[in-house]
Amino acid sequence: MESVIYSTLPPQAAKLLDIQPQGSKEAEAFVNAFLKRSMPRLKDEAIQDKLTRKAVVLEHCPKRRKKDKRKKTKGFSAKQRREMRLFEIKPEQQKQPQMIQAKLLKADLHGAIVTVTKSKCPSYVGITGIILQEMKHIFKIITKEDKLKVIPKLNNVFSLEVDGFISHIYGSKFQLRASERSAKKFKAKGTIDL
Repeated sequence: MESVIYSTLPPQAAKLLDIQPQGSKEAEAFVNAFLKRSMPRLKDEAIQDKLTRKAVVLEHCPKRRKKDKRKKTKGFSAKQRREMRLFEIKPEQQKQPQMIQAKLLKADLHGAIVTVTKSKCPSYVGITGIILQEMKHIFKIITKEDKLKVIPKLNNVFSLEVDGFISHIYGSKFQLRASERSAKKFKAKGTIDL
């Protein structure tokens, strides 16, 4: 078996492959070095044992790469945020929606364009029109199709655009006549969604 493993290439094959011919000792040294690189876990005795007794199956042992720790993307530091002025609001953008909503609570909504955005009755959602008449419990709205719709305030949320701000009116909190609403003082309260 050793003579087969360490035998030199015939001169014609060496010329064809452009390889310098080697002696049996050089071939033996090359094979041993190659096997040590191919099977780094095995000791010399184990490699020799495999050569004499069994067919050699070369395994590919890639070098273990160090796992790169994933870098967490960090946000800006407080200093960077201050330098970039991320949270500074320009004076023209400092309009307070609360002021608009306070005025809207006391406003007469006749002629305003409103849209039903949320409702417990799905058939009301999406209705848009002009308020023709406001009563204590209902809005009478005329739509684009010139149809008069009577929509209850209870369990409905209406949206209304004023000065570029879209305000939401919770109908259940809005159950007053327009004349009564203008004289009433409202307290700021959180609203519970439908």
